Amino acid sequence: MPVPERIGILGGTFDPPHAGHAAAARAALGALRLDRLLLVVAHDPWQKSPLRDISPAEDRLAMTEALAEEIPGAEASAMEIRRGGPSYSVDSAEEVIRESGDAGLPAPQLYLVVGADLVPGLPTWHRVEDLKRLVTLAVVSRPAVGPHPDPPPGWQVEWVDGPQVDVSSSGVREALTLGESVQDLVPTGVVRCIRRRNLYAVGR
Repeated sequence: MPVPERIGILGGTFDPPHAGHAAAARAALGALRLDRLLLVVAHDPWQKSPLRDISPAEDRLAMTEALAEEIPGAEASAMEIRRGGPSYSVDSAEEVIRESGDAGLPAPQLYLVVGADLVPGLPTWHRVEDLKRLVTLAVVSRPAVGPHPDPPPGWQVEWVDGPQVDVSSSGVREALTLGESVQDLVPTGVVRCIRRRNLYAVGR
């Protein structure tokens, strides 16, 4: 019988992907001994889309593919884009498990990789009780959060202490629209993709 895969799910808007995403991905792959890390691009990030304009999904997927090329073991996933509608982590976890079953493989050991800043909001997530049963929560430390936050009850939790990279997508977008360099904030391949697609008013 094949050994169950260890698969990480790192979901996000990736608008754009930045050095913090890359650091979290590398830290999770190493600390959790993952066979694969899926960088799952949200189709409609329902907790963000009412608050601001979101870049087109195909652009965010292209940038995430550029990020994955720089991280061995990571791969960009369009599963939430293909599903359409609001993007929920529980649906993605169920899809990964279903794909393993369809391939005749045992159910994988799933890790949901999140930044520590997201931990307080976990109770608001869609079908959160189902999600708890499907995944181990892998919490990556973030510089702005400080001490480890206490997860809500019922989660299996692994802590991942990654490099302290203090960068946000909103900060990167602002720098790009101002014409400032983001070379230290965004992986090289992602910068090339942004310029090639003329995103965030770069080159306009």
